[in-house]
Amino acid sequence: MIVVMQAGAEEKEIQGVVARLEKEGFKVHLSRGTLRTVIGAIGDKTRLEHQALEAMPGVEKVIPILKPYKLAAREFKPENTIVEVGKFKVGGPEIHIIAGPCAVESREQLLETAHAVREAGATMLRGGAFKPRTSPYSFQGLAERGLKLLAEAREETGLAIVTEVTDQTKAEAVAQVADVLQIGSRNMQNFALLKTIACLGKPVLLKRGLSATIEEWLLAAEYILAEGNFKVILCERGIRTFETYTRNTLDLSALVAVKQLSHLPVLADPSHGTGKKELVIPLARAAIAAGADGLLIEVHPKPENALSDGPQSLRPEEFFSLVKEVVGIAKVLGRSLGRIPA
Repeated sequence: MIVVMQAGAEEKEIQGVVARLEKEGFKVHLSRGTLRTVIGAIGDKTRLEHQALEAMPGVEKVIPILKPYKLAAREFKPENTIVEVGKFKVGGPEIHIIAGPCAVESREQLLETAHAVREAGATMLRGGAFKPRTSPYSFQGLAERGLKLLAEAREETGLAIVTEVTDQTKAEAVAQVADVLQIGSRNMQNFALLKTIACLGKPVLLKRGLSATIEEWLLAAEYILAEGNFKVILCERGIRTFETYTRNTLDLSALVAVKQLSHLPVLADPSHGTGKKELVIPLARAAIAAGADGLLIEVHPKPENALSDGPQSLRPEEFFSLVKEVVGIAKVLGRSLGRIPA
């Protein structure tokens, strides 16, 4: 339920409601807005009638949350969540671009890409150290050596590191290097893994599953939020449909819907969403126009030699063009591009 306090409610009145809720076993989340304080409460609603809460001093009204996802719902937290990634803030007026290769292949490849995307305007570097693949014979990543290379790239460029956690046994090792822990589409409903990474305290980038509904996606986020980690960034990366021309179908309608249904920031991944490099820039423009808080873009210095996802990877010069175009669209919407301070 949501308890909306009256404008000008005193602190002792707010704390009185919080204490009452906690006494009845509710988990409480306090959200202080400019005009009003809103108290989100998750628990057994039969233990405390709405009328009893509405009779308490300072309470304006009590609103039930009917959606199955409680903590992720916009009703629970009316204002947008801002996720801090080091010195960057995702979900605010600035858009952020995460760019880099699908997989960390070598020191030279990673550092060349890192410097290029930083110069173009990215604030975070993506790159898989552990790469679960559809085929067991495909390149599976450099594992721990890849993590060391990612750490070196951050040291040289100042880019925050976004990399995927693929199983519970590697979670802590990845968390020691990564600034953002990515959950890939195949693991969106790996609930044990979601609980594990939630407890590591790092921001989490949660990609939508291959065939997940919007509700299933938000319920996956709920697993992380329920562990007390509200640093969740959603990512629409395309879903599997009957279409065969593109690798996936980038669902921009889901992006818009989730921005309305939830307070969590949402990024778009037009690289995986299309699987074709010639479609990445147009879909990136569309995503920013639709309200995305940022983009996840695959960039490789030599896509023809990439060990993973070459057909959808942009060259550095193409990434420069993408950034220039999305900056123009963001400006029209009153937003700007987040950058690493000089």
